[in-house]
Amino acid sequence: MAGGAFVDQSKARNYEGKVTAFVLITCFVAAMGGLLFGYDLGITGGVTSMDPFLVKFFPTVYKQMKDGLSHENTYCKFDNELLTLFTSSLYLAALVASFFASITTKKLGRKPSMFLGGSFFLVGALLNGFAVNVSMLIIGRILLGFGVGYCNQVSKHYCSHFSSASSMVLHSLICFDFSILTVCSRVFI
Repeated sequence: MAGGAFVDQSKARNYEGKVTAFVLITCFVAAMGGLLFGYDLGITGGVTSMDPFLVKFFPTVYKQMKDGLSHENTYCKFDNELLTLFTSSLYLAALVASFFASITTKKLGRKPSMFLGGSFFLVGALLNGFAVNVSMLIIGRILLGFGVGYCNQVSKHYCSHFSSASSMVLHSLICFDFSILTVCSRVFI
């Protein structure tokens, strides 16, 4: 059930859970949902500073940078709305997708929702890899955002089902705190 915070332990069965290789690999893969934000931030920041990328997709920004016309300050290196849309479209799409991911998870289950998120991410990565214009880049980033939003939201539910009933509330709160921390750090940094 998506969205639960309290667990009725009177009907819970205690299983003698063992930490196996399958459990470790599954938890590791599921925990990667939150790491996609940081990976994207590092890659996008590096790519938008590369001259060949700017020449191909954002020639006006490259020209402003080379002519010394950019108004660089502490918060903004490039003052261009299209470049800002390219950068922020993933985060906005991830926010929107996380709301739909909870509905999808409730109706279809965790595994199909994670598969759907992975599919969004794969198509978005392919679209960005083969992009020939800015429109393809932005559509690819939106699809990547849907994938990140789905995986980031659903992976917490997937991990929580490996928890015992007594630690599920604590585990859910920790995952929720890390999700809020991840989103806030991307918005304010």
